[in-house]
Amino acid sequence: MQKHDITIDVEHADVLKRPADVLVLKYAQQLHGVDRLVASMLRADATRMPAVGAYLAVPGRDPLAAGQVLFLGVPAIADFGYREIRAFGERALAGAAEQCPDAQELVMTIHGPGFGLDEIEAFDSQLAGVFDAMDSGRMPGRLRSVVFVEKDERRVRRLRDALRRIVRTSSVPARSPFSAPGMDDRISRHLRSVGYDAPQKDRVFVAMPFADEFEDVFHFGIADPIRRAGLLCERMDQMQFVGDVVAAMTARIAASRLVVAELTGNNPNVYLEVGYAWGREIPTVLLCRDAHEVKFDVQGHRHLRYKSIKDLADQLGDTLAALVGSTSSRKATTWRRGA
Repeated sequence: MQKHDITIDVEHADVLKRPADVLVLKYAQQLHGVDRLVASMLRADATRMPAVGAYLAVPGRDPLAAGQVLFLGVPAIADFGYREIRAFGERALAGAAEQCPDAQELVMTIHGPGFGLDEIEAFDSQLAGVFDAMDSGRMPGRLRSVVFVEKDERRVRRLRDALRRIVRTSSVPARSPFSAPGMDDRISRHLRSVGYDAPQKDRVFVAMPFADEFEDVFHFGIADPIRRAGLLCERMDQMQFVGDVVAAMTARIAASRLVVAELTGNNPNVYLEVGYAWGREIPTVLLCRDAHEVKFDVQGHRHLRYKSIKDLADQLGDTLAALVGSTSSRKATTWRRGA
């Protein structure tokens, strides 16, 4: 029985250059992003890529720094949700136990945020899957470190903060990760259910320009109060689809409890998303730095005008508390009509 501790970390690095005993990547029945790059570098045979539930181990080669790469077959991106991300985290360690039993350090990329899922919920789901494998002992016997690698430095900072709220120190007991030192019962219960309970959670679709200047507005002014209200925060800025993007957008909005729309900049895609939400009678919260900037067809509707990110977070938090607490869909939808 393994009684040692395992270090868990989120690291800002180029996964292609990051040394590791084993690098674990997904294969979502097509190659995407870094998965495609690594497969090309390894000259992996496309006909041998794994089906859902299977895996393919390929020895590393220059210029890739990892000693071995493990591709896990997962569902197509459109079906790769929080539950599947949790399963990926568990299978990463379990697959490494079979294919790389002497591995001491395992590296994997972060899944979900680049495809529109809630950044923190997706990360927590992947981490919980890693804990599942540790808890059951399905991991390499000499494993000492699991590292989540991400190229976006700002995301690394956010996810490190999220990790430290869960794991108070830099490591967890190899066979009892759900009761690591400093982990309270609330966090432990969250980790045991995250990913599995996603279908029961209400979603907020965020429509906004996705220029760099709006990144802090989104993460700290919009996403934080949405999560504090107990909702999942999803958006379409970086989502990759096989098929019709508009169909994917309308499906996401139709499945949402609320839409939050940042109208600053008069982005035409945002107006399209607002119009569709109104057509579906989905409660919509409109945001703008300057109400004079918005187009005439929404000028008569109530807006949250904000002066700073903190001001936005405070106003949106209060508004969400009122909307989420309403048991009447009519009461909720009247907000965007200015009633």
